Amino acid sequence: MKIAFVGKGGSGKTTLSSLFIRHLAATGAPVVAVDADINQHLGPALGLDEAEAAAWPAMGERLALIKDCLRGSNPRISSADTMIKTTPPGEGSRLLRVREDNPVHDACARPVELDGGAVRLMVTGPFTEADLGVACYHSKTGAVELYLNHLVDGPDEYVVVDMTAGSDSFASGLFTRFDITFLVAEPTRKGISVYRQYKEYARDFGVALKVVGNKVQGQDDLDFLRAEVGEDLLVTVGHSDWVRALEKGRPPRFELLEDANRRALHRLRTAADATYELRDWERYTRQMVQFHLKNAQLWGNERTGADLAAQVDPSFVLREGVTATA
Repeated sequence: MKIAFVGKGGSGKTTLSSLFIRHLAATGAPVVAVDADINQHLGPALGLDEAEAAAWPAMGERLALIKDCLRGSNPRISSADTMIKTTPPGEGSRLLRVREDNPVHDACARPVELDGGAVRLMVTGPFTEADLGVACYHSKTGAVELYLNHLVDGPDEYVVVDMTAGSDSFASGLFTRFDITFLVAEPTRKGISVYRQYKEYARDFGVALKVVGNKVQGQDDLDFLRAEVGEDLLVTVGHSDWVRALEKGRPPRFELLEDANRRALHRLRTAADATYELRDWERYTRQMVQFHLKNAQLWGNERTGADLAAQVDPSFVLREGVTATA
């Protein structure tokens, strides 16, 4: 299962994604957690101190290694240098599994021990001073897009991505890589405006979108969200003393999370699990190709000096049962 958390800055999406990751880990489910936000806060939300989080290996700095690994023996890709963030897999590509050790996990993932289990954490890396004025953040999230494009995941396996804020997710095809997207919205006009924008942009791409109302303080907040969001509202979350203690660096055992919030996390998992039965691997692969051809025409061919449309394997469909080197 591939799951995204999105929302405007300050909505609480990182906090809620970290709670959901803890919830999954407590059940023993295998989890890869990915921080794809320009503001890298998922590690501290999972209990890392600032020094540990700053030392985490950045996917954006290991993009050459990732490309070289994923290229495998695919004859349609002449070199790793001709791969861009949208390059789709084909016959001979190195495909990845959630549960396995592989060169990408070895280089970019590290275990985070939680009181209910452990997860693999990967981070895109922060926007550095060297990037200012010469790069966009999507050059870093491209590593996440390549990872998801080459990932064969099954039921009861989870990749949870804390996405960049607002509608920035639509600057690449990354927003189509998920079985379900949880949009965290506060009961405010700004929170709802991000929801409406996201829903509009995603409308033609089959994105499964559900809203998680956060910082809901009473019936008036609930009524507001129901009126503005309708059936897209999945669940609401209110004040949490557990989260407040976490933010002070003194988190209690996760089993002490409030019952209402625990039930909300259970509903998120139930909703995510239900979408797996609806997964359309052919559409998933078709969208990869669609965005790859678009990026190739707009900038990729010129930058790499190659015809990137030739990288598309027309007979290949990413799906369960495909071997690790397809």
